[in-house]
Amino acid sequence: GELTKRFLLYKQQKGIDIKGQFGSSIVATKSGVVVYSGNGLRGYGNLVILKHANNYLSAYAFNKNIIVKEGQKVKAKQKIAEMGRRKGRNGLLHFEIRRKGHPVDPLKYLSKHW
Repeated sequence: GELTKRFLLYKQQKGIDIKGQFGSSIVATKSGVVVYSGNGLRGYGNLVILKHANNYLSAYAFNKNIIVKEGQKVKAKQKIAEMGRRKGRNGLLHFEIRRKGHPVDPLKYLSKHW
Protein backbone atom coordinates (compact mmCIF):
# COMPACT_ATOMS: atom_id res chain seq x y z
CA GLY A 1 0.00 0.00 0.00
CA GLU A 2 0.84 3.68 0.03
CA LEU A 3 2.67 5.18 3.01
CA THR A 4 0.50 8.01 4.41
CA LYS A 5 2.22 8.72 7.76
CA ARG A 6 5.84 8.31 8.74
CA PHE A 7 7.39 7.48 12.10
CA LEU A 8 7.93 10.74 14.02
CA LEU A 9 8.57 9.90 17.66
CA TYR A 10 8.78 13.55 18.72
CA LYS A 11 5.19 13.98 17.44
CA GLN A 12 4.02 10.77 19.12
CA GLN A 13 3.68 9.04 15.72
CA LYS A 14 5.09 5.71 16.98
CA GLY A 15 4.64 3.83 13.72
CA ILE A 16 3.63 4.21 10.10
CA ASP A 17 0.23 4.32 8.40
CA ILE A 18 -0.29 2.44 5.16
CA LYS A 19 -3.28 3.07 2.92
CA GLY A 20 -4.69 0.08 1.08
CA GLN A 21 -7.82 -1.77 0.05
CA PHE A 22 -10.39 -2.36 2.81
CA GLY A 23 -10.51 -6.09 3.56
CA SER A 24 -7.15 -6.91 1.94
CA SER A 25 -4.78 -9.34 3.66
CA ILE A 26 -2.47 -8.19 6.44
CA VAL A 27 0.53 -10.52 6.75
CA ALA A 28 3.20 -10.99 9.40
CA THR A 29 6.42 -9.19 8.53
CA LYS A 30 8.46 -11.82 10.36
CA SER A 31 7.87 -15.14 12.09
CA GLY A 32 6.80 -14.94 15.71
CA VAL A 33 4.15 -15.68 18.32
CA VAL A 34 0.87 -13.81 18.75
CA VAL A 35 1.04 -12.13 22.19
CA TYR A 36 -2.08 -9.99 21.76
CA SER A 37 -5.17 -10.34 19.57
CA GLY A 38 -8.15 -8.15 20.34
CA ASN A 39 -9.57 -4.66 20.69
CA GLY A 40 -8.94 -3.81 24.36
CA LEU A 41 -6.08 -1.34 23.83
CA ARG A 42 -7.53 2.13 23.40
CA GLY A 43 -6.64 3.92 20.17
CA TYR A 44 -5.67 0.84 18.14
CA GLY A 45 -8.97 -0.79 17.16
CA ASN A 46 -8.65 -4.49 16.34
CA LEU A 47 -4.98 -5.10 17.08
CA VAL A 48 -2.51 -7.95 16.61
CA ILE A 49 0.88 -7.91 18.35
CA LEU A 50 3.57 -10.44 17.46
CA LYS A 51 6.66 -11.21 19.54
CA HIS A 52 9.83 -11.95 17.59
CA ALA A 53 13.39 -12.96 18.50
CA ASN A 54 15.81 -10.47 20.05
CA ASN A 55 13.18 -8.53 22.05
CA TYR A 56 11.20 -7.24 19.04
CA LEU A 57 7.43 -6.76 18.78
CA SER A 58 5.40 -5.82 15.72
CA ALA A 59 1.90 -4.34 15.97
CA TYR A 60 -0.82 -4.27 13.30
CA ALA A 61 -3.73 -1.93 14.16
CA PHE A 62 -7.22 -1.04 12.86
CA ASN A 63 -7.96 -4.45 11.37
CA LYS A 64 -11.40 -5.37 10.02
CA ASN A 65 -11.02 -9.02 11.09
CA ILE A 66 -8.33 -10.78 13.10
CA ILE A 67 -7.41 -14.26 11.84
CA VAL A 68 -4.96 -15.35 14.58
CA LYS A 69 -5.29 -16.10 18.30
CA GLU A 70 -3.02 -15.40 21.26
CA GLY A 71 -0.31 -18.01 21.66
CA GLN A 72 -0.40 -19.00 17.99
CA LYS A 73 2.90 -19.28 16.11
CA VAL A 74 2.94 -17.52 12.75
CA LYS A 75 5.38 -17.50 9.87
CA ALA A 76 6.61 -14.53 7.88
CA LYS A 77 4.08 -13.54 5.20
CA GLN A 78 1.29 -15.56 6.86
CA LYS A 79 -2.12 -13.84 6.84
CA ILE A 80 -2.95 -12.59 10.33
CA ALA A 81 -5.79 -10.11 9.69
CA GLU A 82 -7.79 -8.15 7.12
CA MET A 83 -7.29 -4.42 6.59
CA GLY A 84 -9.81 -2.22 8.31
CA ARG A 85 -10.42 1.51 8.49
CA ARG A 86 -9.89 4.36 10.89
CA LYS A 87 -12.20 7.34 11.29
CA GLY A 88 -14.18 6.52 8.14
CA ARG A 89 -11.15 6.31 5.85
CA ASN A 90 -10.97 3.40 3.44
CA GLY A 91 -8.30 0.79 4.02
CA LEU A 92 -5.69 1.67 6.64
CA LEU A 93 -3.04 -0.26 8.54
CA HIS A 94 -1.14 1.34 11.40
CA PHE A 95 2.12 -0.61 11.86
CA GLU A 96 4.66 -0.35 14.67
CA ILE A 97 7.87 -2.11 15.63
CA ARG A 98 9.23 -1.98 19.16
CA ARG A 99 12.63 -3.13 20.38
CA LYS A 100 12.90 -3.79 24.10
CA GLY A 101 9.60 -1.91 24.49
CA HIS A 102 10.74 1.24 22.67
CA PRO A 103 9.24 2.38 19.33
CA VAL A 104 11.64 2.26 16.37
CA ASP A 105 11.17 3.40 12.78
CA PRO A 106 9.56 0.44 10.93
CA LEU A 107 10.97 1.61 7.59
CA LYS A 108 14.50 0.88 8.83
CA TYR A 109 13.50 -2.75 9.47
CA LEU A 110 11.10 -3.61 6.68
CA SER A 111 13.80 -3.56 4.03
CA LYS A 112 16.04 -5.84 6.15
CA HIS A 113 15.59 -9.33 7.47
CA TRP A 114 15.41 -8.28 11.11
